[in-house]
Amino acid sequence: MKRSIFTISLDFELHWGGFEKWPLNDSYRTYFLNTRNSIPTLLSLFLQSGLHVTWATVGLLMHRNRSELLANLPAEKPDYERVELSAYHFMKTNTIGENEKEDPFHYAASILDQIMKVPGQEVGTHTFAHYYCNEKGQNATQFQHDLRSANKAAAGYGVTLRSLVFPRNQYNSDYLKACKKEGVEIVRVNPLDWWWQIHSTQRESKWKRLNRGIDAYFSIGGKTSFTLDSIKKENGIILLPASRLLRPYNSKELFLNKLKIKKIKNEMTRAAKNNEVYHLWWHPHNFGNFTQENLHGLVEIANHYQKLHHDFGMQSMNMGEIADCLN
Repeated sequence: MKRSIFTISLDFELHWGGFEKWPLNDSYRTYFLNTRNSIPTLLSLFLQSGLHVTWATVGLLMHRNRSELLANLPAEKPDYERVELSAYHFMKTNTIGENEKEDPFHYAASILDQIMKVPGQEVGTHTFAHYYCNEKGQNATQFQHDLRSANKAAAGYGVTLRSLVFPRNQYNSDYLKACKKEGVEIVRVNPLDWWWQIHSTQRESKWKRLNRGIDAYFSIGGKTSFTLDSIKKENGIILLPASRLLRPYNSKELFLNKLKIKKIKNEMTRAAKNNEVYHLWWHPHNFGNFTQENLHGLVEIANHYQKLHHDFGMQSMNMGEIADCLN
C-alpha cells in the first residue's frame, strides 16, 4: 500500500499532565490560560490547511462539573508506590473547582465542543487520569478500569474512543489486551531510538533527555518516516510509531528554532517523496509560553504540508483514519 501521509497527534492534558510537579502559581496559571486561548487559533489553522489531528485527551478534562467527574471515577484506581503520581491523591489534597468557569485548569468541556466542530479532528484518549503504565504498584486491571472511565466520559459527547496515546510515552505492550477490550484500535508508540524507551517518569537519566534534545535539531537518530505496510499490530492493536516531537520555541536559541523547523520540513519531504507516513506530536500546552512564536513555526509546517499535498499528493490523516486504512 503506497501512500504518503502526514499525521498529527496532540497530548491534551492541561494541568492533569503534571500535577505532581507543576504548582498552580501565577506563572503556571498564565501558562495554561495562554494554552486555552491558543487552541481556537490552532483549530482555525488546521481547518484552513486541511490538517486532520487526533486530540488524545485526558478523560478528567471532559467533565462539565465536579459531580459529573466524581460519577465517572473508576472502580479500581492505580496503586502507585509513589502516591503523588495519582490524580486521585491530588484531588484529595488539592481543591478542584466546581466547573470549567471556576477551574479552567482541570476542566475543558468547552474546548472539546470546539474541537468536535472542526472537520478532520478526532477526539482520542490520553487515558482517564493521565495513567502511568510503567510505574511501580499499578497493574493492567487498574489500567482497564481507567480506560472504562475514559469511555464513560467520552460517551457524554457521543464519542467512541479509538485512538490512544500513553501518558509520558510509557508504552507497555502488556496493556494492549486491556486496550482491545475497551475498544481502542490504534496506539501511538515511541520511535525506536534508545532514548525514547521510557520506563518510568521518575529518575530518568539526563543522558537520555540530552540525546532526545540533540536529536530535535541534529540527525543522530534513525529514520523518522515509515510505510503503511510496515506498521505492526499486536494483540489486534495497531502500533503507530511517532516520528518527531515538535519542541516548544526556545527564546535563548533562535538559530536552533529555525533548525528544528527545517529538520521537520526535510523529514516531511522525504516521507512525501517515498510514499511514507510522518507522525508529528506535541502538547497544546507547549504553546503556553511564546505562543505567537510557536504558532509561527507551526504555520511554516502547515504551509509545507500544503506544498507536499500539491506536489506529491501527501494526505493528512488522524490516527483513527489511519486505523481505517489498516483494518
